[in-house]
Amino acid sequence: MSQAKTNARQCAVQALYQWQMTGQNLSLIEIQFHEEERLKDAQKSYFVELFHGVPKQLDAIDMALTEFVDRPVDKIDPVERAVLRIGTYELINRLETPYRVIINESVNLAKYFGADGSHKYVNGILDKVAQKVRSTEVQMRQQKQQNQQPKA
Repeated sequence: MSQAKTNARQCAVQALYQWQMTGQNLSLIEIQFHEEERLKDAQKSYFVELFHGVPKQLDAIDMALTEFVDRPVDKIDPVERAVLRIGTYELINRLETPYRVIINESVNLAKYFGADGSHKYVNGILDKVAQKVRSTEVQMRQQKQQNQQPKA
């Protein structure tokens, strides 16, 4: 994964967090990020895709999460909620990116922005989402790992 894409994800978490907390217009938040040069080292097109894509598909994303979370999505810590929504968006829409990469990036975002231990929660939830929305890819990876284990 490129650092520019990682930076885009970091900015998208911050922008989504702001949107979730304030309900501000998406375009106004995006303009603010551009004006403050917060996207300087980020892949801007990926930031825009994530930041606008998550709200556009919010119902489908939250529905995918609802099956695996232990409380209503709107009661999840706002930072964790933003990370989970971005991770779920990527699992559903970015099939060219391996699911493990998406989960690892999300875990790192939770470690960076979230409370202590939130990365474990994010990892557990996104792993379950991946098993559902990327079942073929998950099964192929598991079979590959089993085939690589030495025979006793």
